[in-house]
Amino acid sequence: MNKKDLRKKYKILRDSLSENEIEEKSLAISNQLLKLKIWDETYYHLFMTIKEHKEINTEYILHILQGKDKEIVVSKSDFKTLEMNHFLMTDTTVFATNSYNIPEPVDGIPVPLSKINVVFVPLLAYDVTGNRVGYGKGFYDKFLSQCRPETIKIGLSFFEPEEEIVSVFENDIQLNYCVTPFEIFKFQSAL
Repeated sequence: MNKKDLRKKYKILRDSLSENEIEEKSLAISNQLLKLKIWDETYYHLFMTIKEHKEINTEYILHILQGKDKEIVVSKSDFKTLEMNHFLMTDTTVFATNSYNIPEPVDGIPVPLSKINVVFVPLLAYDVTGNRVGYGKGFYDKFLSQCRPETIKIGLSFFEPEEEIVSVFENDIQLNYCVTPFEIFKFQSAL
């Protein structure tokens, strides 16, 4: 399936989920993450949930990271350059929603990309080889392409993988893992 059709399909699938299902599946994904050998790292990039899009509730992951005393990095999107600026999340970080209802830090301590060890990646769909489909603006592909090659990229999904995404571009960045409520998928890029 191509990216356009996958976006449509997975937006419909997400819309069919109840608030209770989203919470249960989000908690299950967070528990699955605990099985990965990623917890010796220091800097973890986490996206903030867009509730209107019925995204995974990343608050559970946030609690895990805080409990493990990790450095949490959050981003602010620049829709003119299609780039993200990254900030350290602290007890005093103030969030505001942008015009796309994305919760973002108002300001903060900048974090260079070279420090980020693990990125939790939002997505709509992914395939068995680790290709992903996002919302189509390219923010994460640009961001991930600027990270160090050893940065661990973990997709989070309520759903199983597609067999193949046929409209993959050369500059699309593959995931190392995708975590669902029931399974962890490890891709060749993780070997």
